[in-house]
Amino acid sequence: MSSDFTTHEALEHCITHTDVPALPEPYKGKVREVYPLDNDRLGIVVTDRISAFDHIMRQAIPFKGQILNQLAAFSFEKVKDIVATHIIDVLHPNVTIAKKCETVPIEVVVRAYLTGHAWRVYKSDERTLCGVEMPDGLNEHDKFPSPILTPATKALEGHDEDISEEEILSRKIVEPALWNEIKEAAFRLFERGTKVAAEQGLILVDTKYEFGLYKGELTLIDEVHTTDSSRYFYKDGYEERQAKGEGQKQLSKEFLREWLMKHDFQGLEGQTLPDLPDEFRMEVYNRYAELFEMLTGNKFKPVLEKNFNKTLGEILR
Repeated sequence: MSSDFTTHEALEHCITHTDVPALPEPYKGKVREVYPLDNDRLGIVVTDRISAFDHIMRQAIPFKGQILNQLAAFSFEKVKDIVATHIIDVLHPNVTIAKKCETVPIEVVVRAYLTGHAWRVYKSDERTLCGVEMPDGLNEHDKFPSPILTPATKALEGHDEDISEEEILSRKIVEPALWNEIKEAAFRLFERGTKVAAEQGLILVDTKYEFGLYKGELTLIDEVHTTDSSRYFYKDGYEERQAKGEGQKQLSKEFLREWLMKHDFQGLEGQTLPDLPDEFRMEVYNRYAELFEMLTGNKFKPVLEKNFNKTLGEILR
């Protein structure tokens, strides 16, 4: 492992896939690769892949996996008094050992501002999102009177789909008592995330939570309050920018979505996924590193792995 490298080396040695012959084939998500270690534990590898509009980009982002994994570990630590988390240990900047949970097939997004997907729904003259009524008279990036919870089904392939609380319960996807526990945990987590962000000069705009059950206990899994699961505005100047009708300065993956839209891609049929230029890939890395440093108060120190699979095999075996 080395912390001395060139931009070319950083771009060349992104972690895009893993292979540990001594272990079973991992489950491959959009970003993570998950190895079953035994009946109770998983080895979770956070790669440098990046996705948007439910498509994985062909080019990866240097050190993105290290940033996400370490930011998630930092944020899990901040909320572990609210709900149990799946973290057992972080053995490498890219690798977490976690509890093996039974996944709840619903993810929940808590939104405090009319931004992103919520705004796209709102400006199409819809006022209901996942069964939740949004008030009239709002502008993009305005704050809701109080945070709203918008669930989605977890798709194994393709798009996650919005769903209402009523549908979740009527289709018996989640039992009522567990759903109430999830809702309560989600709002408490969002409150804590908002507080942590505010201390660092940021606004937590919206974020996604995923849950599982570990030996019957509700457990927070996947990631929490990272750039891939959350959107942040800069607190300084927010009111002034809203008053002028200007766009908000934000730290999130939205800038990648905006870049793709400028290049005529929104994941729709017939559209061609564009390649990410090297200069833009480094710009994305710098944005991820900036959020890590703002949220944690620590300098991000990237570590270059030229033979990550060998290192991973040693860790997981």
